[in-house]
Amino acid sequence: MTEKTRQIHADGTGQIHADKADKERVTPLFRATAEWAWRFAAIALAGYILIRVMSKLDEVVIPIALALLGAALLLPVVDYLHRWHVPRSLGVLVSLLIAVGALVGILVFVVNRVVTGLPALTAQVTQSIKKTQTWISNGPLHIRQDQIETIGNSLVNALQKNQDSLTSGALTTAATFGELATGVLLMMFTLIFFLYGGPQIWEFVTRAVPAGTRERVRVAGKLGFRSLVGYVRATVAVAAVDGIVIGIGLEILGVPLALPLGSLVFIGAFIPIIGALATGSIAVLVALVAKGPIYAVIALAIVVGVMQLEAHVLQPLLLGRAVRLHPLAVVLGIAAGAVLAGIFGALLAVPTIAVLNTALRSLLGDRTDAPPSTESVVVEDPA
Repeated sequence: MTEKTRQIHADGTGQIHADKADKERVTPLFRATAEWAWRFAAIALAGYILIRVMSKLDEVVIPIALALLGAALLLPVVDYLHRWHVPRSLGVLVSLLIAVGALVGILVFVVNRVVTGLPALTAQVTQSIKKTQTWISNGPLHIRQDQIETIGNSLVNALQKNQDSLTSGALTTAATFGELATGVLLMMFTLIFFLYGGPQIWEFVTRAVPAGTRERVRVAGKLGFRSLVGYVRATVAVAAVDGIVIGIGLEILGVPLALPLGSLVFIGAFIPIIGALATGSIAVLVALVAKGPIYAVIALAIVVGVMQLEAHVLQPLLLGRAVRLHPLAVVLGIAAGAVLAGIFGALLAVPTIAVLNTALRSLLGDRTDAPPSTESVVVEDPA
């Protein structure tokens, strides 16, 4: 061995010993914490960039996400018709016509009931306001009539002063309606292709994944979508039960706009835990204003009873036990979705978490086979 070779060997060995000595000066816990920290920072940065990009493209992302929910709801119908030798294009057309027809029919019914019941609600609210004014004047508060009139006049003046703001708000609403119409068209266009060739679209997208893990990613995506199908179908059933039972209860109590309020509960129930409670509270408020505190307490009891039925019977029975989401994860997901994308974010938060939960479990686990078709999502009882 030459002198130069021995020198290189000595330098290399010395560097190795120096690196080893530097590592020994750092405790294993500190070193592991540092390694986890930079990995977490990299993941957080990637997530932040993804959220920023999606927020800039929300007018595209939200219609596509809603189209995916619609595909999860209607795809079983299309597949059923296809199994009966109905051409897939015709099956897509039939399923869309049924869905749009049902939606239009419900909207027409609700609008008709609102127009019919609004005069009765106005009369009852006016009567309740007069009773409240009488109680304020003659009750324990002993507020004079001129003070009540002053408060009313102040409210009227405030509305008149802010008339320009209300007008600009109406113009903003008109612009929003135009954006909404564009989003609906994009959603319908995307939904048609999802229903007609969803698996082919997924296979095309996953071609960007390295070949060694491509099949595993495809299986994870299929399992995630299967969970989404179960989630959407069960959520529609739960929301229907909530809306029908609360609507019938309000109708029996004689609360004005009972069936439109039931329809509002049906829509709100698509946001788990929070949605049905919020819309049910509106129904209780209408019962309080229109019929008085006794009817409001009965309406509150109906809403609470329906919520208990949903939590302890409908969700475990209809949503299954395969994929579980803790209520804390649901509430935090809804809150984060609402902050990032408003009402649509709250609506899409839970199904997104459900799909990611199932897909990640598939990617991190050893299973590559498809689960039974009953696999879906359940919001766990904290107990």
